[in-house]
Amino acid sequence: MHPEAPRLPQCRRGKVTRVPATKRNGVGWAAKEIVDRARSIAHLEVELALLEVKRKLVRIAVGAGLGAGAAVVALFAVGFLAAGAAAALALAVPVWAALLIVGGALLATTALLAGLALRSLRAGTPPVPKEAIEEARLTTEVLKHDGR
Repeated sequence: MHPEAPRLPQCRRGKVTRVPATKRNGVGWAAKEIVDRARSIAHLEVELALLEVKRKLVRIAVGAGLGAGAAVVALFAVGFLAAGAAAALALAVPVWAALLIVGGALLATTALLAGLALRSLRAGTPPVPKEAIEEARLTTEVLKHDGR
């Protein structure tokens, strides 16, 4: 083991590449190092973009699920309200009041689920990786201005 050889980060296979001191001072080595680092930055930015899009797609899916739940509950609410109206017209007894209370509670639940669905859908759309794009823009600026 050479103590003067730099230790590079581990690659995916877990191997460490060592560069002898005699090969570290050439233009070829410097160019290779720049390419390797640029490739690493590009891979990290792509990974960041994928994570951001995935997070937004999950929010969209949650919003769609809540919206579907609101639609199902609304269907039941309409059914109960119709049954309540029918009971009120047919019997004119307190049974209809109970059915109307249940229908009203179902409508309130529908409104709550619809509001949550709308909020979730707005938070996730459009599924554009804004943070990754900003990071890529900043990295490009730094590279253009030579880190100054």
